[in-house]
Amino acid sequence: MNSAQAAPKSIATGLFLAIAGAIAFSGKAIIVKLAYRHGVDAVTLIMLRMLFALPFFLAIVWWTGRKARLSGVALPRLTPHDKWGILGLGITGYYLASFLDFAGLAYISASLERLILYLNPTLVLLLGLVLYGKRISGAQALGMAISYAGVLLVFGHEVNLAGGDVALGALLVFGSAISYAIYLAYSGELVQRLGSLRLVGLATSVACVLCIAQFVVLRPLNTAFAVAPEVLWLSVLNATLCTVVPVLMVMMAIERIGAGLAAQVGMVGPMSTIIMGVLLLGEPMNVWVAGGTVLVLSGVYVVSRKR
Repeated sequence: MNSAQAAPKSIATGLFLAIAGAIAFSGKAIIVKLAYRHGVDAVTLIMLRMLFALPFFLAIVWWTGRKARLSGVALPRLTPHDKWGILGLGITGYYLASFLDFAGLAYISASLERLILYLNPTLVLLLGLVLYGKRISGAQALGMAISYAGVLLVFGHEVNLAGGDVALGALLVFGSAISYAIYLAYSGELVQRLGSLRLVGLATSVACVLCIAQFVVLRPLNTAFAVAPEVLWLSVLNATLCTVVPVLMVMMAIERIGAGLAAQVGMVGPMSTIIMGVLLLGEPMNVWVAGGTVLVLSGVYVVSRKR
């Protein structure tokens, strides 16, 4: 096969991986909502997810080192600065963001959760303005306004249906989005130095340990597996299909089609969450949810195009 034939095949593979990864990521909220039906709390649920995911992320760290050795490439040694950076990114990007997200899902629908998290590009822009003084263009500001109007539309509808707890849930999930935006804003230097896959493996391993330690501090040890069998199976599914697998898929997609196109393809995520929420959770699909989704996706598209 010549290079001209290989290129379209690589692009098609990259698009498939990006779409599949976005859909798999979006299934996390559905699994969490299903697990909550069995009386488990956020501290226990996130511990189980990270406990089952930890061996996979440690394997990623090992594999990146082995691949480098086989290729005759010397990986940069971790400096004290690197270690502190990995700790900080593990806390913001995967521990705090995940815990706040899980906690918020106890109060709001999976659809609203996904729309709030999808505001992430707008939060990265705002952090760039606050931390680095990066100017936000008029088109970007318009895109942000459209996105937030979409979230407010769905939020207002849920408040009318479910009451004040929706505000708490939305605030927790928005805190999750801010935490992950901080991770993105500060991860650039370490990604360049350590490589994306190695950094993800290290940072997520740190987050896994923190989530397990949080459970040890806050809950009796003998309650770790004193949950419904359905919760255990859902946690295994969450750790593999909705955590490890999409991380690898998105990384492989970026290698083939680039980060920009992979991010745009990721717009299928909110729609897939809404569809799964309707089919698996019985969540409503109405004009408010549809309108809010269109606004959020349109706004994020405008922001991403103008970056």
